[in-house]
Amino acid sequence: PFLCNVLRGRKIPATRIDAVAKHYELFSGLSPLTAITERQANRLRCHLKDNGPDVPVFIGMRNWHPFLEDTLAKMARNGLTRALGIILAAQHSYSSCGQYRQNVADARSALRATRGLDVELIYADGWHTHPGFIRANAEHIATAQNLLPVGVRSKATIVFTAHSIPKKMADACLYEKELKESAQAVAQVLGTKRWALVFQSRSGRPDVPWLAPDICDYLRSHRSKLDAVVVSPIGFVADHIEVMYDLDKEAADVCRDLSVPMQRAAAVNDHHSFIDMLADITRRAYKRERLLPIVPLHPPETQEGPPPAR
Repeated sequence: PFLCNVLRGRKIPATRIDAVAKHYELFSGLSPLTAITERQANRLRCHLKDNGPDVPVFIGMRNWHPFLEDTLAKMARNGLTRALGIILAAQHSYSSCGQYRQNVADARSALRATRGLDVELIYADGWHTHPGFIRANAEHIATAQNLLPVGVRSKATIVFTAHSIPKKMADACLYEKELKESAQAVAQVLGTKRWALVFQSRSGRPDVPWLAPDICDYLRSHRSKLDAVVVSPIGFVADHIEVMYDLDKEAADVCRDLSVPMQRAAAVNDHHSFIDMLADITRRAYKRERLLPIVPLHPPETQEGPPPAR
């Protein structure tokens, strides 16, 4: 049902949807996305309660519970009329941010039409190079690097990954530029020049150009230069089935076939530095706008079509 929500309106064969659904079976049948999102929201809520401003925190999603429409309706019923939207995608594109803004606008229109209520949302400033985001990624990479064989740890290449998008979309936004800036900032903290930016989850028609290289293609074509690899999903803020299947299954299988030692760094998840960052951008917006509730808007996961909005 989740995948059907994600892929609604697209001409995807039922057999393909069923095949993607089976990816879940490789990981106990359950994505950790919802649980991680709830931890992010809960830890942000506690941080703000302890350090201010003490404001309610809500979760809104596009394709699963709690849906954006339901979240805004709940907020409105509680008398809330103004909120900060934190779109949980560090790098900007239509699919990662713009579509979510449109979904929020649609949900607000529906709320006004059906209940005569509204919740105004303003959005947090960009944070793809915020020190908290960079530090969280760097520490996860360092943890993964320490799991490599001792003899190759210092020679490891950091392979940053993000969801590929159509080249036409990429040319019209800051997505690729911001990804490079995020990766460069993390590499600088780690003190390494051994890094590359690649992409995953490419789908859609094969004749339509998408951002490349794909991570598996990169690993195969650079085998002679790779002593070891740490894969970092810098384009995602939570581990979920898409990250796990593309990296822990497909990329790991390629590295095994190539005899290249590999470890996968966690996404930022609920790392304390990432939560500190969420609190920081919340306080800045609160001071500027005198806001009340905070609404993290989290990306869903899918293997089909352009990356879903975050």
